Amino acid sequence: MATPLRSLATTALRQARAGKPSSLCAPRPALRTTTIPTPSRPFTATAAAAAASSKSPSSSVKTLIEDRDSGFGFVRHNPAPPKPRTRSVTEIRGPYYTVMGPRYLSDVLETMGPHVDGLKFAGGSFSLFSEGPLRQLIDLAHANGVYVSTGGWIEHILASSGGDVGGAVDKYLAKCKDLGFDVIELSTGFLSLPPDDWVRLAERVQKAGLKPKPELGIQFGAGGDTAAAELESIGTSDPSKVINMAKRFVQDVGVERVMIESEGITENVKTWRTDVIQSILKELPLEKVMFEAADPAVFNWYIREFGVDVNLFVDHSQIVQLAGLRAGIWGKSDTFGKITTFRP
Repeated sequence: MATPLRSLATTALRQARAGKPSSLCAPRPALRTTTIPTPSRPFTATAAAAAASSKSPSSSVKTLIEDRDSGFGFVRHNPAPPKPRTRSVTEIRGPYYTVMGPRYLSDVLETMGPHVDGLKFAGGSFSLFSEGPLRQLIDLAHANGVYVSTGGWIEHILASSGGDVGGAVDKYLAKCKDLGFDVIELSTGFLSLPPDDWVRLAERVQKAGLKPKPELGIQFGAGGDTAAAELESIGTSDPSKVINMAKRFVQDVGVERVMIESEGITENVKTWRTDVIQSILKELPLEKVMFEAADPAVFNWYIREFGVDVNLFVDHSQIVQLAGLRAGIWGKSDTFGKITTFRP
């Protein structure tokens, strides 16, 4: 399916071939940035980091829907909890399906910053940047009270580092910390890794002064746009494996939040495995879990079933739709006017 961005690019190409000016070719002013070293911050900030976050543009500016004096505050809505928050957290995908530079991210955070908690560089996408622009993106996120996470590139590090795997992991973590990353995603969608080794990896991340974010799922081979038929032929794991591993991370290692991979549950399946989601939330507190939901029908279901407090990972192009759904000001036929809270 063609995306709006792809359609825009196609139009511009046609105009260029016809010798017509394109809005995409219009000169843009150079972005003025100041690179400021920023300390690593956790998913949810300490008191010092919270104070810094409160001074960020996304924290100091009221959205119109929450402005009772001169905005639309008179309209019924669900107020968003202030950042940093442990519930109603939204992490967005950064560059992967589309390019994202400082101007693009600045547009996203300048307009939707109050609704964004985290920015994830999918896979090893960040390794394809030159260092300067990557640092600009990370600094820009931090300036808006947004933590920055790697994708699951640790799988590549583990599988392709020869004999000195420990040394390669340490170098990877050190460079990520130097660049300003806050969170290291630990996924094993393509690997068979013993549970004790996975725990040791999370502890290694903590020792490096970073926050581990284990990504768990029931589908082996998830995370790489594998065809649904191929995934189906591989089969899925028992949900108890995910639950037991998540408990180890949360209770034994002190991991703040685990990510639940969508493939095998709501993505690349004939029927959604909502039973898996319900089983996970029976055993783990809502604030300790984030669900991948990069499809409007999926995050609409999560909000409908579990309310506005559920933590979700979506594509950056979907942040406006999700924010409107959380606020209760828009929705699909089954959620329009039905998403409410009671917090007097």
